[in-house]
Amino acid sequence: MKTLILIRHAKSSWSSGVDSDKQRPLNGRGRKAAADVGGWLAAHDYAPDEVISSSATRCAETWAGINAILESDAPVRFEDALYMADDTTMLEVLHGASGDTVVMLSHMPGIGEFARDLRRDPPPHHEAFSKYPSGAVSIFEFKADNWTDVQMGTGKRVQYVEPRAIA
Repeated sequence: MKTLILIRHAKSSWSSGVDSDKQRPLNGRGRKAAADVGGWLAAHDYAPDEVISSSATRCAETWAGINAILESDAPVRFEDALYMADDTTMLEVLHGASGDTVVMLSHMPGIGEFARDLRRDPPPHHEAFSKYPSGAVSIFEFKADNWTDVQMGTGKRVQYVEPRAIA
């Protein structure tokens, strides 16, 4: 059994003055949301043994905020390929995972597509997948021994939460 904790980065600052989109940091609301998500994961006993994150600043800061509460010692790998990745690229990166419970942090629109496409029972159209708000978390379970066995349409989504529902 494999578990994927799929997280969109928390709310970022558009007025931070950085030179590139990739360097955009979290804003105050995003830092609070990351801590709230960390508390929710801890309360539901979702502790990763591996973290794979986009190399963007806002994803790294989201994980730092989550982990300040969760206190996981899971190794973190920052992947340039996850910066603005589509769902196919996200699956390719996931195939390289080695843990049993993996956190993956990324961006829209790819993460919303990935969350929809992983499900074996996706609704025909649901706004949550096209919006997948900042800080949203989906927990998926897969009947697989290896991540390379995971394909689109094979996951069971067991939890979904947005930061505003936690606070």
